[in-house]
Amino acid sequence: KSSPGNHINSVLVTVIRTAQQAKTVRFLHVAFDTTGDSFLAGDHHGNIYVFDISRNRFRLVQKTGQACTALAFSLRRTTEFLVALADYTIKCFDKDTKQLVSWMRGHEGAVSSISVHSSGRYAISTSSDTAQLWDLDSFQRKRKLNIRQSVASTFMVCTKFSDTLFCKYQLPVPDCGPKISYKAFAVTRDGKSLAAGGRSNLLHLWCLESKQLVRVIQMPTQVRTVRQLEFLPDSFDGGASQTLGVLSQDGVMRFINIHTCKLLFHMGSHDDAITTVAVSPNGRHVVAIMDNGSINVYSVQSLTQELNKPPPSRVAVVSGGEADQELSNLKVKVRSEVVQRPAKSSGRRTQVKTLRPPAGSTAEDKENELPAGLNKKRLVALLKAFGEYPAKYRMFVWRSLLCLPENHAAYSSLTDKGLHSAYLTLHDKYPIKSHKLQRGLQRVLSALAHWAAIFGEVEYLPLIAFPFVKLFQNNPMLCFEVVATVIVNWCQHWFEYFPNPPLNILSMAENVLAHHDKELLQHLVDCGITSQLYVWPLLETLFSEVLTRDEWLRLFDSIFSNHPSFLLMACVAYITCCREPLLLCSQKQDFEYFFHHRNNLDVGAMIKEAYRLMGNTPADLHPRTMLSDFTPLTKGQYPVFNHYPEFIVEYQSREREKIRLQEMEYLRERQEVSALRADFVRRQAEEEAYYAQQELLQKAEEQRRNILAQEEEKLTQQRAKLGAMKRELKVKELQLLDATRRRFLSHQQDLRATQIQGLDQEISRKMDLRERETAAAVQDLEVRQMELEAQRRRFEQVTNTLHSAFLPLS
Repeated sequence: KSSPGNHINSVLVTVIRTAQQAKTVRFLHVAFDTTGDSFLAGDHHGNIYVFDISRNRFRLVQKTGQACTALAFSLRRTTEFLVALADYTIKCFDKDTKQLVSWMRGHEGAVSSISVHSSGRYAISTSSDTAQLWDLDSFQRKRKLNIRQSVASTFMVCTKFSDTLFCKYQLPVPDCGPKISYKAFAVTRDGKSLAAGGRSNLLHLWCLESKQLVRVIQMPTQVRTVRQLEFLPDSFDGGASQTLGVLSQDGVMRFINIHTCKLLFHMGSHDDAITTVAVSPNGRHVVAIMDNGSINVYSVQSLTQELNKPPPSRVAVVSGGEADQELSNLKVKVRSEVVQRPAKSSGRRTQVKTLRPPAGSTAEDKENELPAGLNKKRLVALLKAFGEYPAKYRMFVWRSLLCLPENHAAYSSLTDKGLHSAYLTLHDKYPIKSHKLQRGLQRVLSALAHWAAIFGEVEYLPLIAFPFVKLFQNNPMLCFEVVATVIVNWCQHWFEYFPNPPLNILSMAENVLAHHDKELLQHLVDCGITSQLYVWPLLETLFSEVLTRDEWLRLFDSIFSNHPSFLLMACVAYITCCREPLLLCSQKQDFEYFFHHRNNLDVGAMIKEAYRLMGNTPADLHPRTMLSDFTPLTKGQYPVFNHYPEFIVEYQSREREKIRLQEMEYLRERQEVSALRADFVRRQAEEEAYYAQQELLQKAEEQRRNILAQEEEKLTQQRAKLGAMKRELKVKELQLLDATRRRFLSHQQDLRATQIQGLDQEISRKMDLRERETAAAVQDLEVRQMELEAQRRRFEQVTNTLHSAFLPLS
């Protein structure tokens, strides 16, 4: 529970995750859902928890088995969430069924952030090297933006998603002054302002419409590096947040006003440092992951309680002189508050205590006081100024205007009775694509039928309840009480003519239309169109068929803020605002189509016309005189609802029960007959199948006999052919043997001739060799003879020489 004071007393709860042996498991990331009442938290072990702040509950929704690097919980399907894991993948899980919805791959590095578009259809995941755009309906990657390694500081700010991811423009960076390595960015909800910070105590604030740097904010000297920036949303700022949270390196998050540059409040300290934070979309809570791995949930209301206190009233005593002469020229507007002035005054300023009138001093003030500290007069003034309540607080305002008792026990006693028999087959008459909405509508209608018997007979009740079921699909008890309150107050006298339309209510609207636009009413009468065709379709659907969702919400902001007669005035205002196209219609089917489909209508002008009709309708024609003032549901038990002809409802109930029993008996007999017929058909089919099988077998046997005879005939023919082939082969064999013999003899003759030829060649060769040897021998003999002749001559010469030498001696 929050208490005023410093940031420590503003901590709603501290969450610590412990494992075995009291070891603390660090939380790594947190992410809020679209309502801001629940948030996801992922720890170092891969466990994902969902924390419901409004119900003070938490539960484990997934075990991923690995640490998460980013979370996103603001998808179009509110039960689904995205988690980026350490293996560079992104998985989508359902927190209710705990099933894996999709598995997205494509990053080659750790995913550092996941940014989801306000529509919940697209998401951008960023890592150190890429940014990838995903379609969350098909879970397919649409675009990929690569980042060069040479880029020293890279960031992406997405106010409006684009299918191309082309660079649209660049923001100017001041040339003078210290260079900021941008690391943290934040964009306002309206997408008009961007704040950036980094390794400096300077913050740069750009206007994204003019693409100009509009302000440089210098943080205190304790800030050296900006780690994270977050704008704090406000309900009435139209998305242009003025409060910016700056988380610095010292673990302290300082919240400043970007226009006045004043430090408003801070969270964390040097001893209790903050690592990262997440701000709820409704601006009520801030979740911080601390340096020790725990989670602190802060109440923004407690942090800003001192800032929201009104300044003390002061009375200054002005001395005489020129000031007295100019005093008459000053005009001071004083609030309607009783101011107790001191008996004596001095020259210094004196604080004066402001006395407020006690609560409940008048009946009017008591009537305007609503639960949760709201005031109906102020809400109506806000509604008239802006035309509608803030979207984020609309359900809260409606709950306060309708004074819902939240009777949990009484509602449980109705739901414990189960589905009402009248709505067991609701999906056949009103098929809805979403099974969750189908079950929610079935549950609310059954509770209404158990509350009052007539609501099991009213055919148009699903048309009344469905818009509220769609709005309060996550809280069926509130949905039931809203529908019950609408029926008790804005559906007064509707069921007095049941099962016919409320002719008395329709006549009221017709009288108002006759007073304000006789020409249009006369045209409708001339065309044979009654109020059952131009008023009742608007009432039985509560305008849900002819207005869009936003238009319907704007209208019911005014309906819930005014007397129950405002609904009838809205019907008349719708008709009068569409008088031109209605005057052009003449066929009944054209009018039927017109009042069951959307038309080109300015809902703001229609609401203004309804307010005009509320104030300008004579008292004798005003529905206010016939309808009671707003009556909330009682606390503890729901009131008895019996404003209907009970005998008709009871008769119809009995008839329906009788018909149901007859239908059950008929279905039982039909089931028995169907069983007998099925048995007869089965036996007949078996018998027919048996005879058909026998006939098939007989035909198959005859076919096989014919095939056998044909095969025997073929075999005889093949045997005759085979004998002829054998004889032919024998003749060919004999011919082949004879040819072979002749060829062998010829071969032998050729071989002998070859041998003789070889012998002849050998003889010739030897003869040639003998002749050559003989010639060689002759040549050798001739040479020998020549040598002998030469020797003889030398011998003769020697002899002659000796003879000549011995002659003188003698």
